[in-house]
Amino acid sequence: MGTSLFDSSAQLARRDAESREEGDSYRAISGAAIAAAAVAVVSPVAFLGWWLVAVPLVGAVLAGIALRDIAARHPLLTGRLLALLALLVSLVTLAASLASHAHEYATELPEGFVRLSYADLQPAEGEAATHVPDSASGMDGRDVLLKGYIYPGKQQHGLVQFLLVRDQGDCCFGGNPKITDRVLVQLSDPAGIDFTPYLVKVAGRFRVQPAGTADIAGGVLYHLDAASVR
Repeated sequence: MGTSLFDSSAQLARRDAESREEGDSYRAISGAAIAAAAVAVVSPVAFLGWWLVAVPLVGAVLAGIALRDIAARHPLLTGRLLALLALLVSLVTLAASLASHAHEYATELPEGFVRLSYADLQPAEGEAATHVPDSASGMDGRDVLLKGYIYPGKQQHGLVQFLLVRDQGDCCFGGNPKITDRVLVQLSDPAGIDFTPYLVKVAGRFRVQPAGTADIAGGVLYHLDAASVR
C-alpha cells in the first residue's frame, strides 16, 4: 500500500508495523534443516552395518550447514530448532552405532579362532587363478572365522553344505564366482540353516584341498569343515 502527503505519523507507523509483520509471515524454513531431519529419521539403519554409519554422519553435516545458514540469514530463514534436533539425533545415533559395531567386532571371534578374509585367499598378480598363496596355505588346518554370502541354489532350507562367496556381485546375477572367491562350507549341525541374502559369519576348520564337485561348477580350492553360522 502506498503513502500520501496527508498520512499522519500514526498511520505511517501502523503501516510500517504491518509491513514488518507481513515480511515475518513469509520467512522460509531452511531446506538443509528439513533434509537433516529426514536423514535423522532414517539414521538408525546405521546399526545394520558399519558402512551405514555414513547416514547419521550425513545428517549431522546437513544439520551443521542448516545452523550456519540460519545464523547468517536470520531472521529471513527459520528452522533452528529442527536443525538442532536433527543434529542431536544424528550424533547420538552415530556414536551408538559405532559403539555397537565395535563391540560386535570385538566379541564375534570364538575363543581359539582367527580371522580369515577373502583377500588372504587370492593369488598374487601374474600367478595362475588356481594358485594357493602362502597366506591361505598357512591357515590350513586352523580354526577361522570368515564372512561372506551364501551362493544361491535350488535348495533354500536345511542347508548343511553350501558355497560361501566373497560378494553378491556375480552370484545374484547368475554368474559363477572365481575359484578363489568361494569356500565350500560343511556345517556340523545336521539341521542346517535357511538361505539368506545377507552377510553371514561362518566359523570352522579351514582346509586347502582342490576338489571338483558335481553340483558346483568349477570345483573348489578351500573348505570350512565342522562349521557353524554365527
